[in-house]
Amino acid sequence: PRVEQQSSSQSLPFIPLLFPRAVHLHWSPDVTELLRSGNKLQCSSFILAVGHNAASFLSAYVLASANWDAAGRALAWNERSRSGAGRSGEESACVFYRHKDEPSVLICNVTCHIAEDQLFEWTEKVFDCLQSRELAVTVLSDRSVADYKTPDYLCSSSAPFLRSLHSSAFADRPVCPSLEQPNIITGLPAAVLNHCQVHRIAAVVYQCYSDVAGPDSVTVESYKPVLNKLGRSIQVNSPPSTDVLRKFLRSAEIQSNLYI
Repeated sequence: PRVEQQSSSQSLPFIPLLFPRAVHLHWSPDVTELLRSGNKLQCSSFILAVGHNAASFLSAYVLASANWDAAGRALAWNERSRSGAGRSGEESACVFYRHKDEPSVLICNVTCHIAEDQLFEWTEKVFDCLQSRELAVTVLSDRSVADYKTPDYLCSSSAPFLRSLHSSAFADRPVCPSLEQPNIITGLPAAVLNHCQVHRIAAVVYQCYSDVAGPDSVTVESYKPVLNKLGRSIQVNSPPSTDVLRKFLRSAEIQSNLYI
């Protein structure tokens, strides 16, 4: 049986934002009780997907099994979000999932916009809930190929492709070439990587450059080389069927239209 992305987020009640532009974390009752007792989430692996293709990849290849519970979500109201719009706000929020058998593995799918002035607060609040000892962070991030700078001609057939950037504490070998200068990462991936660099946490960002603006099956599958690394801490599902992948992409396309 599969656990659909929507049903997981429905288990967490929608709470209206009281303070505009503030970031609010709403955890499940068991996690809330743990944090209130003064403890932190024991987390050995934190996997963050930023963007509709990255989130669809984790949803189809990892979260589609019944081994995950919704653990919480983050709400961040800004000029491009619809967080106060009831149902659509629930679906577009950042949702956290914990593995049932390995609760130290935490996944977060982010498909809504986090404004520049909210990045630091989001990162600090999330990592303040996690124990940092022996923590490994993996970030999957969508990016337009138009933002990729190269002195050579880049033909359309080259995209999509992966590039990586990691903290100094990351000792493993990335699955793709490093991001070349003068290219940079921005937004939430940059905020998370900067936090990990400062706090000496092993972290790697895999940025996928695509020539397709919206959710796309080819772009989603370009993240597949990362599966070999994720499989060390979680059980990775067999490749999803075309129909299953299409279902997640259709859901992602509906969500992405909220921000047009």
